[in-house]
Amino acid sequence: MPDNTIQLAVLDMAGTTVADGGLVLRAFEAAATAAGMETEGPRREQARRYVLDTMGQSKIAVFRALLGDEERAQTANRAFEDHYDALIGEVDIAPIPGAAEAISTLRDAGVRVALTTGFSRSTQDRLLDALGWRDIADLTLAPSDAGRGRPYPDMVLTALLSLRVDAVDRVAVLGDTTSDIATGRSAGARIVAGALTGAHDERRLRAAGATHVLPSVVEFAELIRAEHT
Repeated sequence: MPDNTIQLAVLDMAGTTVADGGLVLRAFEAAATAAGMETEGPRREQARRYVLDTMGQSKIAVFRALLGDEERAQTANRAFEDHYDALIGEVDIAPIPGAAEAISTLRDAGVRVALTTGFSRSTQDRLLDALGWRDIADLTLAPSDAGRGRPYPDMVLTALLSLRVDAVDRVAVLGDTTSDIATGRSAGARIVAGALTGAHDERRLRAAGATHVLPSVVEFAELIRAEHT
């Protein structure tokens, strides 16, 4: 029987391993206004719902879909990053309880760990610095490092290739959104788990195709470690 023990865990950041205090929605509001979207009314409310539904996806892709104009999308994306980065300095960014220990548990078991995001590389780096997490994982990836962001498989597959994992069925993915689940499924990961610490609930995560829905990254690490014992 072939060995298909998990070799790589691909973990989302905001909502899965990091508690950011709802900064995404706060930064979106500022960005939408900067791009000229009306501040109240049905269109703004529809945009808010779309941001919630697509949580986890590359932010520039979200703004392109919302605004339908590349220049306005770029303006909104720059405003989003500027406001999010500024808010990082104002809000206590913290790990999801037990997240740092869970990542250590995985690496101690011989599992490589990649942290992924829908943010830009610069915003991801700001988050990593705020947490003191520069060296916590084997690899960190933003959409620009891989080609496309979620729901495409690029970040998972880039992590697999970069960390020399033997096969896609030796990969486990964890995230708090349906976009994370879609990414893991499209990449062919054997475990595609949802965490109940972020944007989407169990019903939505299961409907998206999650193989497991877990309270947090802590239980995910226990699930993966069990394979190694």
